[in-house]
Amino acid sequence: MKRIYPKHVFAALVLLCGLGAPAMLRAQEERTLAPVSGTYAITNATVIQAPGRKLEHGTVVVKNGLISAVGKGIAIPPEAIVIKGDSLTIYAGFIDGLSRTGVTKPKDENKEKPKDPGNPSPERAGITPQNDVRDFLNPADKSVEELRALGFTTAQVVPYGGMLPGSGAIVSLGASSPDKMVLLSKTAFYSELTTAERVYPNTVLGVMAKYRELYRQAVQAKAYESLYASNRAGLERPSPDRILEAFYPVIDKRIPVVFKTEKILDLQRAFTLQADLGFPLIAANVKEGWDMLPRVKATGTKVFLSLDLPEEKKEEKKDPKAKPDPEKDQLEKRKAEFVTLYAAQAGAFQKAGIPFGFSTLTAKTKDIPANLRRMIKAGLTEDQALAALTTNAAQILGLSDRLGSIDNGKIANLVITDKSYFDEKSKVRYVFVDGTLYKFEAKETKKSDGKKVDVSGTWSYSTETPQGANNGKLKLKKDGDNYTGTITSTFSDKEIELKSVSVEGSQLTFTYTIRVQGSGVNVEATATVDGDAFDGSMTAGQYGSFPMKGTKDPNR
Repeated sequence: MKRIYPKHVFAALVLLCGLGAPAMLRAQEERTLAPVSGTYAITNATVIQAPGRKLEHGTVVVKNGLISAVGKGIAIPPEAIVIKGDSLTIYAGFIDGLSRTGVTKPKDENKEKPKDPGNPSPERAGITPQNDVRDFLNPADKSVEELRALGFTTAQVVPYGGMLPGSGAIVSLGASSPDKMVLLSKTAFYSELTTAERVYPNTVLGVMAKYRELYRQAVQAKAYESLYASNRAGLERPSPDRILEAFYPVIDKRIPVVFKTEKILDLQRAFTLQADLGFPLIAANVKEGWDMLPRVKATGTKVFLSLDLPEEKKEEKKDPKAKPDPEKDQLEKRKAEFVTLYAAQAGAFQKAGIPFGFSTLTAKTKDIPANLRRMIKAGLTEDQALAALTTNAAQILGLSDRLGSIDNGKIANLVITDKSYFDEKSKVRYVFVDGTLYKFEAKETKKSDGKKVDVSGTWSYSTETPQGANNGKLKLKKDGDNYTGTITSTFSDKEIELKSVSVEGSQLTFTYTIRVQGSGVNVEATATVDGDAFDGSMTAGQYGSFPMKGTKDPNR
């Protein structure tokens, strides 16, 4: 299914068409099995029923979308499709605490400056809490396939928007229609500290002030509705207000406020609002929470840590003739220390005794397995990482009776790998979602012969996007053992500087950033170079991945 973008967005997006996203998880082909029966038995496998509960040579039986039996020596139903699990490991399906997997981004209308920027329409100000993410679900979206291929079977998803985008839902990553995706609706009152563009509230303090104003208005409106319901005589009929009514479940503490709190200041401000207004809080997609551990623990705040980690900086060979630069060296040292803190955050939460799950909201799908391994290397154990992906996440979302472990009667959400999931060479072979089986054909990655190709020069490329082909120039220059370069596109002759250009064997990778609607979009590209040609793809955050080919210009 093609994705359709507004033309003004796509005009900027086509600048992305560099070489493609690193060979992504799609190195394995996904297909849904056409079952002869809805009953399956995975036999003689290592079954990790939950963190710390390991069953060797076990069997798991799936029937009617549920786990009907798990153990040793259990009877296999005669109608079951048998999957031999020798050398395979089975885990409960992973749970994503906050993402936009399968959520369609609404078309952006032209945002002209209103006549009264201090009093814009709610939509223009990013105030749409009455929106329901169910209205934006698309089970055929590529992001569903990509996350499922990593073993994720359930996700709490939220709509796109400003400070109050709308309500979230917990969805299954394997349904055929939007309604069938939904396990639980209206599970979260999603909030961000996102400012409005060119109108109020266009500062974070303005967003906080508006949040307080709306919340208190909702408390008053709800109280008046209750008073009117008890005795209508002599009272003016309450005026309906969908925006204020969206706050009612939060005021009643029936659902939490899920706040996107990536930075430490975001956390502090969310805690300030929570203390002022008294709503139940889940801090989500947390990236810099290590200094807030005492506050998080004292308040009992539930947490989803981000699976997005900053890129590890590769050590560069220093020119012995270069002049010493103590200031630059100190800056690089501080950057490296911060990267270490990001990777160690999960271990710090674990050591502090704070249960947490994980969020993929801003993570690149292809980086998730490696980022989990980085967290484990930085102090988290494999069992603790697995708990965050399964039992902890299920508990935080109130799903422990249905998901999070491999036990009789629970939903048949499973991920089956050929090695421990956290092994660098592990591959996902099967995933069950609600009892539906998805199979992944493992493809071997070609080994490099150790020789690096020389990619310096000018390359002409074309990439296929949802709106058609786009062409441009890729200029690469060798500087010692490193490369620098620029890229252009059909829609703009402006050269964009490349970052992190790397060549390993015949694999060329690089990144760069463009501006789309005022926001930076990071592009990651990978291509295999064969002589004077290359074949690759590119990934541009939420906009997806696109194939690309190119040839080297002669004499250039």
